[in-house]
Amino acid sequence: MATVERKADTRELRETYARTLVELAGKDPRIVDLEADLMGAGGMGIFQKSFPERLIDVGIAEQSMVAMAAGLSFTGFIPFLHTFGPFATRRPCDQIYISCAYAGANVKICGSDPGVTGTMNGGTHQAMEDIALLRPIPGITILEPCDHTQMAWAVRTAAETPGLFYIRMYRKACNQVYAPGSEFEVGKGEILRQGDDAVIFTCGAVMVEQSLAAAEELAAEGIQVRVADCFSVKPLDRELVVRCARETGAVVTVENHFTIGGLHSAVSEVLAESGLGVAYRNVGVRDRFGEVGPLEGLLERFGLSGRHIAAAVRETLSGKG
Repeated sequence: MATVERKADTRELRETYARTLVELAGKDPRIVDLEADLMGAGGMGIFQKSFPERLIDVGIAEQSMVAMAAGLSFTGFIPFLHTFGPFATRRPCDQIYISCAYAGANVKICGSDPGVTGTMNGGTHQAMEDIALLRPIPGITILEPCDHTQMAWAVRTAAETPGLFYIRMYRKACNQVYAPGSEFEVGKGEILRQGDDAVIFTCGAVMVEQSLAAAEELAAEGIQVRVADCFSVKPLDRELVVRCARETGAVVTVENHFTIGGLHSAVSEVLAESGLGVAYRNVGVRDRFGEVGPLEGLLERFGLSGRHIAAAVRETLSGKG
């Protein structure tokens, strides 16, 4: 069970990713790490120091890295591979689909700095479409952890569960949302805040924090908003989506991703199949490329900040019923 314990934390999320992988590799000699010239960006220096013979830096050759990971999995290894989100998904998409998914490989992909969190690296490095590219792939599991507790769980779960995983990782410091030791389940979401006026479905460190900030802003106005963490983007917690939509009658999806193909699309599919008639808005990146800038500025510019989320909730409530 997960216990919500929101508090400030100065640790970077990539540190938890790397340390958890080192811990697991110490117990399981099958775990190897593949990097595409971004070992520092992923914080994997500690893995190289601990297991130099099990870290392979392929250079800037992401298609080859994915194909190599597939081959390693078929010889008994459990390969984890990391690079920035667009280069972990868009560039090697065919290798992910054929060499990994279609072939039944046991490969774990980590795409870092998704969406606007690519900040000063600009539009070429901001994966706004990674979930949309991978979600249709049969059998893939897509997780987007929102804090250190959830990240450690995601890495352990990927290592222990056969099959293809994609972990969407915010690299930098983030607040602690869940108490240490909390456990989660693939295909299930978690309620971070209770409320009956509306529900926000969200995922990831930055958007969970912005959604909780929006809920606090609205609470000061007497509007009680439920916040649901859909960290398991695929498989999605369909029961949670339907239950929260039915109980509140007003739904807002919030994601650091295009509004096409990501969490909004997944939630919309569930609601359409359920036949529920609810007031609905979505907050996400709308048909535009990324830009260079600091995170706070990009959240405002792309309409992803807590202020914009709160406005979307108010608009949704105006159409409720």
